[in-house]
Amino acid sequence: MRMRPIVETDIDELQALARETGVGFTSLPDNREFLAARIASTVSAFEERTPVDQRLYFFVLEDEETGRLAGCCAIEGQVGRETPFYHYRLGTLAHSSVQLDLHRTIDTLFLSSDHTGDAEVASLFLRPEYRGGDPRHQRNGALLSMMRWLFMAEFRDRFPEKVLAEMRGVFDERGRSPFWECLGSNFFPLDFDEADKLTGLGQKSFIGELMPKFPIYTPFLSEEARACIGQVHEHTRPALAMLKKQGLRWEGYIDIFDGGPTVEAYIDDVRGVRLSRRCRVEVKAGALETTPRPRWLAATTGMAGFRAAWLGRGPDEQGVVTLDEAEARRLEVASGDTLRILDTEEEA
Repeated sequence: MRMRPIVETDIDELQALARETGVGFTSLPDNREFLAARIASTVSAFEERTPVDQRLYFFVLEDEETGRLAGCCAIEGQVGRETPFYHYRLGTLAHSSVQLDLHRTIDTLFLSSDHTGDAEVASLFLRPEYRGGDPRHQRNGALLSMMRWLFMAEFRDRFPEKVLAEMRGVFDERGRSPFWECLGSNFFPLDFDEADKLTGLGQKSFIGELMPKFPIYTPFLSEEARACIGQVHEHTRPALAMLKKQGLRWEGYIDIFDGGPTVEAYIDDVRGVRLSRRCRVEVKAGALETTPRPRWLAATTGMAGFRAAWLGRGPDEQGVVTLDEAEARRLEVASGDTLRILDTEEEA
């Protein structure tokens, strides 16, 4: 298994992935024209023809044995520069009466664009057959999630100070969002799927046009909707746990449609960025001894032809990491090249 940038010939597999993501996965809609534009944007970004604040880096996890795409993930260089990037910010208003000697604080939701200009890690999806179970696939999710930190560390000057991740919110067994049913549906003459699709396609102006500009008092929401605030979809919990382990935290921002949390951090404080380092490569013929469960994550140090994969061994005392020929082919490196690596056990 290895990570690489998406290319034009991946369009069919990417659309198949989009169809499997399910409700609430806004950033990967099942729309071939939109997906083709995402691929073209990525190709332009990796060739560094796109302005830094407009770059999209979209990666796929490739099964080398079958050529099939097992999953995907992405990094938005900066959000909100071309189209507004909205959240609700959870706040508090205090009310008091001197005459009655009463004081009360009430939770509120404010429409916000506070994250404009931040980077975003997004679109992480792994096909069910490539999760857990088979020992070969036990760390695929970690590869998808964590290789983005190596990429951001290596190309740190292409990114701003902060990074965020939007988490899918709570849906019931019928694919219904209690938060949307109680709040969003009152302001948008659309069903959730249609509003979600428009947002995924980048058509977000209707949010600012139709959403109330005044704070929403959460006691007016149903108990079921309030319970969704800052909570994630059951399938999103592993991804959220990995992000929290990296140092991303919920600071009170939620998705305006499903109430899912947005977690954030300063990029330089993210553990995978802080603890990754460069090593020199030495390639040896034949198969080399590997650990039963790989702990070293490696990424190449060139923008063109970027690759990432697990390694079976770490660097020596001189900072040299030895690869066998299969590993070298997977990462497309040779002796004398460099890799950025992360010891995930040290990182833990």
